[in-house]
Amino acid sequence: MPITPIWSLKIGIVMIACNLVAILLGRYSIQKSGLGPHFPLELPAELDGFGIPELLATTSLGHILGVGTILGLSALGVFNLPS
Repeated sequence: MPITPIWSLKIGIVMIACNLVAILLGRYSIQKSGLGPHFPLELPAELDGFGIPELLATTSLGHILGVGTILGLSALGVFNLPS
């Protein structure tokens, strides 16, 4: 069983950064966006046509990237591992 790091603010920041990268990638790579339900609140102009399906897809990818990044960084000794 792999040893996983204890949650900390550094891990949270890495996960948020990975999700933001995935959202930015998805914003410019999803070809047919805006076909599903939209947000009930106003979004910035940069996210025009970015609905709930796009958000779910990109944050799913962001979590996959985040888990890989966190496990990789913990294997390199960046994060504190439990004793």
